[in-house]
Amino acid sequence: MNSAVFELTQYIGAHDGIADKSTLSKLVQQKFALIKDRSVYYSSHYAIRFSSTRSNSFSNTVVALSTLQKYDDLPFIVCQVTPTKNILYLANSTFLRKVSHSSQELRVDNIKGSINGSDIVKIFNDLPNEPAFFGELFNIHTSTGFNENLPRLVEATNGIVPSGSKFPVDGMTLKEIMNAPGRAAKFVKSPEYDRLKSDLDSRVNRVTNAILVAGLIENVNVRGRVIEYMIAGENDEIRTQLINAVLQGQGEIPKFRTTNDLGDYTREFDQFETATDVKTKIMLLNSNPKAYNIDKLLEYLSNDKSVFMFYFIGIEPNKIVNQVLVSMFQVDLLESTIVLSHWAGRNSRGVTQFKGSVLNKLILSPNNSINLQASKVLLRDLIAL
Repeated sequence: MNSAVFELTQYIGAHDGIADKSTLSKLVQQKFALIKDRSVYYSSHYAIRFSSTRSNSFSNTVVALSTLQKYDDLPFIVCQVTPTKNILYLANSTFLRKVSHSSQELRVDNIKGSINGSDIVKIFNDLPNEPAFFGELFNIHTSTGFNENLPRLVEATNGIVPSGSKFPVDGMTLKEIMNAPGRAAKFVKSPEYDRLKSDLDSRVNRVTNAILVAGLIENVNVRGRVIEYMIAGENDEIRTQLINAVLQGQGEIPKFRTTNDLGDYTREFDQFETATDVKTKIMLLNSNPKAYNIDKLLEYLSNDKSVFMFYFIGIEPNKIVNQVLVSMFQVDLLESTIVLSHWAGRNSRGVTQFKGSVLNKLILSPNNSINLQASKVLLRDLIAL
């Protein structure tokens, strides 16, 4: 949890029993110099909405979905003011079950409706939605964001199922998927691995200055997409425009489209076909980057030559710490994989994330150790979702 959020939650907790939403909101606004936007108070660190109830039951309408969209890149905190206690929840889009009030017209291209207190998840991935876990919860949210949560909310609210389906795993595809850890273990010890690593390193070296500047972009999703495209984007003209815009400090980033494939960079060798996902890690930030879409992964690994890799670029102010090419089955990555399965739609197995603290260690001390048995256990668990 960042220090500003910690100070806010401590201050509000010290006023348990104040039992008056108006008084508490004024005290908080004055204490932390917050800006008021209708019912929401915000700063550069967080946004907060106060709501009053007569008991711990929380069915009140809290905020419009369109309002939440404006602040979803910040920790969005809801304070339920009860007669005896001020209860705090993180209410970013990741932590909503559905949209309740006046949401009949909600579509992906039509943001409608409001969230009730009962729509806020009180336990997420075994983590209680309370201040002690806000930091960990928000790290999970940052790699997902509003746009990826919206289709799920539409489905949960109105039963409109997005396109797509779970990848079917039958006898032959199961065999190739379960062979994937063995293929990866062979690849990371092969000359082809060295060639791929050298290729990616040279791409980074050509745009190092632009990467360092882009690393200052606050929005984690925009920052990642910009850096990944500068390294692995397919359109040379757009990539050059993007690099120039970043280096020249232009306010508006040129529009570019990413393919949303499993990996950002593909390369074929005689015995292997590789897909590599390029990830940047700001070493000073404790964020949990998105890892992969489970159905896309299973479909890719059903190819008998497929090898899925991650290329992590560790960034500190004014320097790139290291560039690491590792298999998805690398032991530290495997142990740090967070599966967000129950939050997927009916037509998806969900997505995964990595714990950011593990990535920092891996970037500083890289290795490609693979536990074949543990890797197969993970794959069976993913298939079973």
